[in-house]
Amino acid sequence: MITRTRLSALATTAALVASGGLLTATPAAAAVTCASPLWKADYYANTTLTGTPKLVTCDSVIAENYGLGDPAVTTLPKDNFGVRWTLTRDFGSGGPFTFTAEAQDGIRVSLDGVRKIDLWKNVSTTQKKTVNVTIPAGRHTLTVHYATWTGAANVKFGYAPITSATTDKVRPLAPAGFTIAYDKTLNKVTTRWTANKEMDLAGYRVYRRLTGTTAWSRVGGTTSPLTTTFTNSPPPTGQSYAYEIRAVDRAGNESTGTVDLPITSVDRTAPGAPTALRAVENDTSGADLSWTAPSGTDVVAYRVYLDGVLSETVDFTEWRQAGVAPGTTYTYTVRAVDRAGNASAAATASLTTKGDLVAPAPITGLKATPREDGVLLEWTPSPEPDVKYYRIFRAEWYDNGEGETGWIAYRLGEYLGPDASSYLHGNVPDGENVLYGVIATDTWLNEMYATDPDMNWVEVTELGTPDIP
Repeated sequence: MITRTRLSALATTAALVASGGLLTATPAAAAVTCASPLWKADYYANTTLTGTPKLVTCDSVIAENYGLGDPAVTTLPKDNFGVRWTLTRDFGSGGPFTFTAEAQDGIRVSLDGVRKIDLWKNVSTTQKKTVNVTIPAGRHTLTVHYATWTGAANVKFGYAPITSATTDKVRPLAPAGFTIAYDKTLNKVTTRWTANKEMDLAGYRVYRRLTGTTAWSRVGGTTSPLTTTFTNSPPPTGQSYAYEIRAVDRAGNESTGTVDLPITSVDRTAPGAPTALRAVENDTSGADLSWTAPSGTDVVAYRVYLDGVLSETVDFTEWRQAGVAPGTTYTYTVRAVDRAGNASAAATASLTTKGDLVAPAPITGLKATPREDGVLLEWTPSPEPDVKYYRIFRAEWYDNGEGETGWIAYRLGEYLGPDASSYLHGNVPDGENVLYGVIATDTWLNEMYATDPDMNWVEVTELGTPDIP
């Protein structure tokens, strides 16, 4: 408790030295202004607090112990003097407060001229009283009247917000003076605002939402009513966000939000990687790449790398490499690129080209023997070392009766191993005149076309009676 005992005599033109709750003092003839929330104290040489004050001071608190004498020997009598303290301040949103008064002798407390405590009597011991008062929002004036008649003199008064969540249901005011600044280089949002007038303020909360949505996310705040700035890093996605500040009191009541202030974040978020990357060798001694675009992104291009070196940037989901070398392995990498130039993770595929691009030579020594169980084919094995398998073709004569005629070839389903040199086509002989051919396929899947004029065919007449003359 801050107390002040009997003061020594002072010249009326000198300032009183600060002591306890007494900050400044001047003669009553001089104008005194006390900055809120300081109390202005007018000292009177009577208990009716009338006439011209003998002394005017500014006090930070009302907590005085005058003992058995006057507060200033040269200005006030030993007994029968009084003091009026007045204070005008902004109470913010207001709410429930506790007034606590104790004095010997009399004390009265008023809010905007309405008396809340009345203990105005001459007593021989200190009297005390506590009341709960609801203060409206905004600026209000507190007035404390004190009088001492005879004997010991002391006075004390305090006011404080009630911070119980069950009692205080009043939301604080929204912070004012909200500003925002965004540093794209650091991706930092700095918010600033003006301190609230609430006496029970606990701090501030900072909220952010994606523009176009209504869902706010709390991204931080302060735990002190004296801190009025906060820094936040939004997701670096190139999207627009709105920020707002809310005040919160010690009872947990939260204010409405400030005006929403927008920023557009820098885009440092890479898009998704392409999927289903596929590389195949084409028929023109080249390679074809294809992939699937990542979904839900702002991809504008793709970077294609060949063996780790950037080859080309394209707008579509395909790319062609010309002039691949036989028997060579290539590694392809594709990255998606968004409008901000962010590149995705890599999609990778490899391709090993054929060892050669030449089909095996036509099969020689082919002969066909008709039998009761079909046609037996025999041939001379291919001398080439990279034959992977043989495939059998059969051709039949076609005549639609309208002048269209010719041989129609089709492939039989079997794949014969590289050591095969014969094959029995076990069909039902019907005496037809047909052609048979054998094609060798190498390890690189090179093979002659059945329509190639160099292909060797053997003609045979099946046993049996033909269905068509």
